[in-house]
Amino acid sequence: MNDSWPVILAILALLLIIGLGMALATRVSRSEGRHASPKRPTRSSFRPAQDEDTPLPPKKRVAVILNPTKFDDVGAAHALVTRTVLAHDDWDEPIIRETTLEDPGFGQTRDSLAADVDLICAIGGDGTVRSVAHVLTGTSTPMGLIPAGTGNLMGRNLGLPLDIVGGLDVALTGRNRHIDVGWVTLDPTLEQRSTKELDPEHDGPTEPDVGADDAHGSDPAANQHAFLVMAGLGLDASIMHATSEEAKARMGWGAYVASGAKNLLGARFATRLRIDGGDPIAHTARTIVVGNCGRLTGGITLMPDAEIDDGILDVVAITPKGIVGWAGVAVHVLAKRGQNHPKLDRYRCQSILVSLDEPQMVEIDGDVIGEAKRVRFEVRPKALIIRTNAPVLPEPSAP
Repeated sequence: MNDSWPVILAILALLLIIGLGMALATRVSRSEGRHASPKRPTRSSFRPAQDEDTPLPPKKRVAVILNPTKFDDVGAAHALVTRTVLAHDDWDEPIIRETTLEDPGFGQTRDSLAADVDLICAIGGDGTVRSVAHVLTGTSTPMGLIPAGTGNLMGRNLGLPLDIVGGLDVALTGRNRHIDVGWVTLDPTLEQRSTKELDPEHDGPTEPDVGADDAHGSDPAANQHAFLVMAGLGLDASIMHATSEEAKARMGWGAYVASGAKNLLGARFATRLRIDGGDPIAHTARTIVVGNCGRLTGGITLMPDAEIDDGILDVVAITPKGIVGWAGVAVHVLAKRGQNHPKLDRYRCQSILVSLDEPQMVEIDGDVIGEAKRVRFEVRPKALIIRTNAPVLPEPSAP
């Protein structure tokens, strides 16, 4: 047998780790209009001719939450946003609010809701997108998602344009799609436990901690966080923690390769998974990943069954001991095999409680949010409205 096969498989294993840890790794195009989708006709083109004395209906308002660190020329970004919005006859001049180091988008989104806008758009990386979505979860205000910087994994899973002009055009003229939101609670207290945990016989969906009628966004506890793509603990969080912003700026996705190589054979940890309030399942794992959607950077599909609006979370427990074990897992994932592997177990659930013998770092959508010995993940079915260019199929009628 060719002696080079361990090296090849080791490289495949690193590719898997890169995919798990680099939701923020792919640079997006910011060229104006490069991927812009064709505009739909404005509402005014369908309106009958009006008498000169009849006032026109008021124009709609959009608030744009913009991360200024993603742009070399913030003023030019403001101008581009304003110009793109005003090109649509039925939209008024946008309200543009910038994020800050102290507030990555929560307060700006709440202020925009209080201003009674028709749409709120997030322009930034996955952290900005997640902050806006966190507040909009459970409200009736739709969200436009315009990736910038290194974060675009949510946009890719939804098939959205990856530039400002195209993204805004979809947000302003597209269709509403209700998607699931994942929720993470670090070291949950009894009061924060899900319905499934308190009553394993409960068959309905987990009740959210925030009210769907809250017109001004959600205010969960400080240890609760929303995620849209994936969350995890163990190796993938360690890779994100060990990869500095300077390294990412200098090396791009290569920074995750270096970090993955250093952490690939780190210590495993003992964990117990309680799926939808069932009996604990023991694992000695490298990482536990919980996904709302399944496609990673580079077209790698970690969770083939994951759908963003199915009311289900997909869970992967990865448990290899050494480089050969990692190689087997990598080949299994790259071959897009949905079934289990001796070192990779899959589960589907509405909630999962992960208990650990020792604290592990936890990440959501690529950002480390802390350490915990108990972590609860749950799904909020169709709790967020996203503007998308994809046609939305009608709900099936009752028999």
